[in-house]
Amino acid sequence: MRFVIIGAGRVGLRTARVLREEGHDIVLVELDRDRVKRAREAEFEVVEGDGSREEVLVDAGIEAADALGALTADLNVNFAACMIGKHFGCRTVLRVDEDYREEVYQKYAKEVDVIVYPERLGAIGAKNALLGGSIRAIADIAQHLQVILVTVTEESPMNGYSIEEVALPANARILAFGKRDGPMGIPLSDDSLETGDRVAVLADFDVLDDVRQLLVGDEVATAAGGA
Repeated sequence: MRFVIIGAGRVGLRTARVLREEGHDIVLVELDRDRVKRAREAEFEVVEGDGSREEVLVDAGIEAADALGALTADLNVNFAACMIGKHFGCRTVLRVDEDYREEVYQKYAKEVDVIVYPERLGAIGAKNALLGGSIRAIADIAQHLQVILVTVTEESPMNGYSIEEVALPANARILAFGKRDGPMGIPLSDDSLETGDRVAVLADFDVLDDVRQLLVGDEVATAAGGA
């Protein structure tokens, strides 16, 4: 696939490296000359200019791109780039910072395909490293919703029960299930939970502790509380 990434700073350049490692074609758009130089030294194709301007994005090949990632620290630039990308039929990804909070997420949520918050994603990784154990946050879906990956322990009250018998709180849903060392898939009602199995759950923050206690057990849930 071909991607246009606006911004060759910390977030943009790291994203470009990951995509390139997976074999995709990347074009970076950057206004700052030092960042342009750094990106070119890293052997990226770079268009020097303002990513919020259509002519610059056309120079970057937006007409042939599959997706556009607006990943600068400037929300106005990011939003303008996404609007241009939409005009050319691209999938668009808008970066916002945590400081903008919920009202900004809601304001732009319908105008782009995906909104990302690098600081929040970084916080999830740090939290997982600190907690360890049988619970791992995958993503924050909204201010009040999180997807977690839970590994069933011997202490789990649901160990030995089927998926159908797991009575999660009202504000929680099982999204995927995988046996120990097996692939994750759509959960079936007669899948049985055993030690080492993994369950992906979408849950409201208010019921995360209840989900942990049900699928992991009292001792581990207490240690992981407050995540």
